[in-house]
Amino acid sequence: MINPTSLLYPDAFLSPLAIDAAVQRALDEDLGRAGDITSLATIPEASKAQAILVARQSGVIAGLPLALATLQKLSPDIEVRPNVRDAARVARGQQVLTITGPARAILAAERTALNFVGRLSGVATLTADYVARTEGTRMRICCTRKTTPGLRALEKYAVRCGGGFNHRFGLDDAILIKDNHIAVAGGIRPVLERARARAGHLVKVEIEVDTLSQLREVLDSDMADAVLLDNMDLATLREAVKLNEGRLELEASGGITLESIAAIAATGVDYASSGALTHSAPNFDCALDIAA
Repeated sequence: MINPTSLLYPDAFLSPLAIDAAVQRALDEDLGRAGDITSLATIPEASKAQAILVARQSGVIAGLPLALATLQKLSPDIEVRPNVRDAARVARGQQVLTITGPARAILAAERTALNFVGRLSGVATLTADYVARTEGTRMRICCTRKTTPGLRALEKYAVRCGGGFNHRFGLDDAILIKDNHIAVAGGIRPVLERARARAGHLVKVEIEVDTLSQLREVLDSDMADAVLLDNMDLATLREAVKLNEGRLELEASGGITLESIAAIAATGVDYASSGALTHSAPNFDCALDIAA
């Protein structure tokens, strides 16, 4: 039996516990109290089937470990032969997985498996489109916390499959001071002083600024590791890069689109973060076809 983790993209970690929890939650939602009553009523228990997971569009595949875990959770007798692993670029019509085993289990797992692959491949494919438009620059494309509740670890993994990078996973792994924190704390210097007083030596401090004057205040304080440049136009981003002189990491954010990303990358900022990678990724078109 193939281990689902063998299909993971090797340059992006996704915990087996996260895979199992997501699959169990999805199956509980779909199978409910009585299971797949359609298949139970119409398919004899001993029936076997072979199915092919097919890509109906070109793009970057992600979510195969979850599809495999879904199938295996419903029957240990299901055999899966993968033709690719996560982060592979596939063509329209390409066969991704060949699945053989109890027909009832395959049919019951079908929608959940496709939901995982469709959602995560959509995120990976959109991310790859963003990354392609920044080729030749130093900038890294990052996701945000604008993820589907309960699926953040999966969606951030899919971003990595597409060649992007992850911003913080939650409120607990980095300090990101936003405009509302600054307003409540009474200004840039007071909020940075409080952050530095509480932060451990391994915790980075990033602060959001809206203007070049705020950036100057951050630079003068010498208390931040990175600065988020919020909703700045291209000219202001270029000026911010000059003003920074390589001292802090600079991240562009707000209004980052496929149409604007190349020009933003050319300004010289280190990162661009876009919630669109996860909240607006179209579903990747894939299907599970029963072999004749």
